Amino acid sequence: MRSSPQPHTTATPDPIPFHRAQLGIAAVFCLLGFQYATWASRLPALTARLDLSEARLGLLLMACGASAAASFPLVTVLMERLGSRRLLLLSAPVLALLLPALALAPNYPAALVVICCDGIAVGCLNVAMNAQGAALEAAHGRTAMARLHAAFSGGALLASLLASGVTTFTSDLPAHFGLACVLLLLSLAWARPRLLPDESHRGGEKTRRSRAVASAAALWMGAAMAFATITEGAMNDWSALYLDSVAGASEQVAPLGIAVVSVTMVTARLFADGLRSRWGDGRVVRVGSALAGTGLALALLTGGITATLIGFACVGLGAAAVTPCVYVAAARRGPDALALVAAMGTTGLLAGPALIGFIASAGNLVWGMAAVAASALLVTLCATRITWQRPAPENFRSKVVPAGE
Repeated sequence: MRSSPQPHTTATPDPIPFHRAQLGIAAVFCLLGFQYATWASRLPALTARLDLSEARLGLLLMACGASAAASFPLVTVLMERLGSRRLLLLSAPVLALLLPALALAPNYPAALVVICCDGIAVGCLNVAMNAQGAALEAAHGRTAMARLHAAFSGGALLASLLASGVTTFTSDLPAHFGLACVLLLLSLAWARPRLLPDESHRGGEKTRRSRAVASAAALWMGAAMAFATITEGAMNDWSALYLDSVAGASEQVAPLGIAVVSVTMVTARLFADGLRSRWGDGRVVRVGSALAGTGLALALLTGGITATLIGFACVGLGAAAVTPCVYVAAARRGPDALALVAAMGTTGLLAGPALIGFIASAGNLVWGMAAVAASALLVTLCATRITWQRPAPENFRSKVVPAGE
C-alpha cells in the first residue's frame, strides 16, 4: 500500500533574538559615526596635504552632504530592489575603503570625487541601517531606535579618541585611515550574521494605492526631520560662539556649549526608548521638541552663562529622540518615504548652520539662536500632522499596535 505524499513545507528560519540583532545593528550605527568622525577629525591634515583654501575646504564639506541629499532617488530604487540588509552590506565596505582612498588622493579634484562618493554611500547606509532598526522594533514589538542613534554618537567619540592616539605616534594620514578601514571591515564582519534578513518584496495594488498617502505623510515627516536637524546642526556649530560673543563666557567655558548638548543628547538617547514604550513616539516628539524650543527661548530671554547652558541642555534632552522616532515612522511607510526623510535630514543639517549665520549677519546672533528655538517648535507643529504608532499594551509587548487600528 503506497503512502500518500506529504505536503511540501518550507522551513521558516528562526528570527534573530532581539538583543543579538540590536547589537549587530548598533555596530553599523557605530560604524557610520566612526567613519565620518575619522576623516572629519583629520581635516587640518587634509587641508595642509592638499593645500586647500577656506573656500575649497567649505566646498569639500558641502559636497559630502549635498551628494548624500541628492542620492535619495537612487537610494529608493536600491532599497526596493536589494532590501536594507543587502544595501547595508554593499555600502558599508565602500565607506570603509573610501578612507584610504581619501588619504591617498593626489590632488583636490580627486579628493572631491572621493568625498562625493562618500556622500552617496552615507546616504545608502543611513537609510539601510535605519530601516534595519525600524524592522527590529516591528519584529519584536520593542523600542530600540534611540539607543541605536546613541551608538552613532559613540562611534564618533571612538574615532576622535583613535585619531588622538594615532597622531601621538605618527602624523601619517594613510596609516591612520588604513587602520580605521581595517577596524571598520572587522566590525562589519562581526555585525553581518546579526543583521535582520530582508523581507520578501511585496508590490501590487495595495502598494500603488498607498503611495499618494505615503508621499503626503512623508512630506510632514521630512519637514519634521529637516527642522530637527537644523536644530542639532546649528547647536553644534554656533553654541560656542554664542557663549563667547553674547553670554560673555571665557575661552575655557565657551566650548562647554557643545559638550553640554552632546552629553545630554547621548544620555537621553540611552533612556528614551523606555519613554517611547510608555508614551508613544508622537508624545515623545511633541514634548521633546517643545522642551528644546521653549528651554532655549527662555535662556535667550534670561541671558547669562548659566541660563544659556541650561537652555542648551534642554535642547540636547528634548531633541534626542526626535530623529529616531521620525525614522521609525518613515520606515513604516516604505523605502521611498524613508529615503526622502533621510535626504531632508541631511539638507537640514547642511542648511541649518548657514541659515543661522545669514540671520545673525542680518541682525545678531541672538536672533540666529532664536531661529533655532523656532525650528525646534516647528517640529512640534509637524508632529501633530504625523500618524504615530501607539505604544504596545504592557501585557502584549510582543505585538505592535498601529495607530488607527
